[in-house]
Amino acid sequence: MEIKVWKPNQGYQPLHMNFKKIMLTATFLSGIFLASAQSFRNPILSGFYPDPSICRAGDDYYLINSSFSYFPGIPIFHSKDLVNWQQIGHALDRPEQLDMEGPGTGVSRGLFAPAISYHKGLFYIVCTRIDKGGNFVITAKDPKGPWSNPVYLPEVNGIDPSLFFDDHKAYIIYNSMPPENKTLYDGHRTIRINEFDPVALKVVSENKILINGGTNIYQKPVWIEGPHIYKKDGWYYLMCAQGGTGYNHTEVVFRSKSMDDMFMPYEGNPILTQMHLNPQRPYPITTTGHADLVEDAKGNWWGVFLGCRPYEGNYYNTGRETFMAPVKWVNEWPIFDLGGDVLKYEYPIDAKVNPSMPGYNGNFQFTDPFDAGTLSIRYSFLRTIKSPWYNLTNGKLTMQLRPETCSELMNPSFIGFRQSHIKGSAAVSFNFAANQPHEQAGLLVFQSEYHYYFLCQSVENGKPVVQLYKGAGEKAQNKEPGLLASIPIQLKKGQSLLFRAEAKGATYDFFYATKANQWIPVKQNVDATFLSTETAGGFVGCYFAMYATSNGKPSARSISYDWFEYKGDDDVYKQ
Repeated sequence: MEIKVWKPNQGYQPLHMNFKKIMLTATFLSGIFLASAQSFRNPILSGFYPDPSICRAGDDYYLINSSFSYFPGIPIFHSKDLVNWQQIGHALDRPEQLDMEGPGTGVSRGLFAPAISYHKGLFYIVCTRIDKGGNFVITAKDPKGPWSNPVYLPEVNGIDPSLFFDDHKAYIIYNSMPPENKTLYDGHRTIRINEFDPVALKVVSENKILINGGTNIYQKPVWIEGPHIYKKDGWYYLMCAQGGTGYNHTEVVFRSKSMDDMFMPYEGNPILTQMHLNPQRPYPITTTGHADLVEDAKGNWWGVFLGCRPYEGNYYNTGRETFMAPVKWVNEWPIFDLGGDVLKYEYPIDAKVNPSMPGYNGNFQFTDPFDAGTLSIRYSFLRTIKSPWYNLTNGKLTMQLRPETCSELMNPSFIGFRQSHIKGSAAVSFNFAANQPHEQAGLLVFQSEYHYYFLCQSVENGKPVVQLYKGAGEKAQNKEPGLLASIPIQLKKGQSLLFRAEAKGATYDFFYATKANQWIPVKQNVDATFLSTETAGGFVGCYFAMYATSNGKPSARSISYDWFEYKGDDDVYKQ
């Protein structure tokens, strides 16, 4: 889809992005500078794209991420140069592959930490479906799909599986329980391995413990997970995350001369972390870990990994994002080459940014006039959509009002776009005529079932109103959302209404308009930390969603959206 922006009196115009080169200054030491023609910008995938895994097939690179309870599941990206990425599909895009609804499908449950591999002309993805089914494998000849239905692996008792193809054998490696299920301390886990039949897609051996506890069990390391094995120059390398996915997240590495021998830790571990740095540094990137490595066609090594960008303290609403950095080999050990302790926002690479490619990083803009006939691949549904409740006709996206709400473990009328910036905005234009107070539709800023803000049009005393609701919060006894604002409006029949939500780091501003660019505040300086992982918990980031509900009651109403627009405005890319 061509990215366009709305310009007053001009309509939708193609977006042309020009990034200025800047001189290296003291801010360079903090990794703050704009992307040039021979560099890439971090994060390479902005917003909720956690737990990256990468593989190379010939001259092509493929990258996937966790999607938890969003549908379709497991987004798949392709690149020819590790710089210009394009989403080409989802691994789980059919209801029979991923039936996500009801108990065990909270927004931060679902699909955990997939890993992608390529072997003898076939692509493999292994993943954990937490709470429902466990670990599974799917395959495809073309990573665009179709992917097979999941084959579950009940012998693999744990999370974060990955595959390793040796010369004559294949293995599945994963995080699992402590030995004999006897926990020595909170966070005590193991890394285990089974032989795997890549044709029959089944485990063919008993499991073996590779790592007990982590780098040094006497120091009580926690949450060893996300394992990957690589083979180079006669060594087998086992790379894992350690420390949990919070501020103390790290990446560590072990090696062995044989798959049958003990894996020994690198004395310089961790090979990637930001936990030792001053949290007050400019534009911090934190919680780095859960990495995967790839060698490019020129023999250079790169690592992709998750990280977070707080706007203050440990508060972030963009979730865990995908970053990349070069990797160097020192004394036959892989080390993330950050150019110092601080992870940079840019690194050099022998490739050029293609401005015609869709933006996934930097201050990109995305405008959808709904004239493509199909929904953009960049949107997500909340859980599995099993029957059609939306359509795209005549340049409009029409959604039915249904009883399901975003606070239930169901599939509501929800079409979301990731919040990809600390500062940015989402806007919609729509036509809606509520008949009853329980009929509400508009723009949702959503983190979890009880942590959200809902800017909606409804009616009070038979007259149209603009309302702003706040989710009740997970700890509230009364789970009903709170009304923050209600403003009477006047609309002519068939007249469109415009909504905008603006993220400003620690706050959101909400606006409406009955005429283009004549924004009227609904409520400003609304607490954004309420939607942060630090407050709301979980493993996901925020979405701006087109959302409609009749709140448990039947309704024949629908809402028609004219367009959706998202704009990034992060300060770090303006330096």
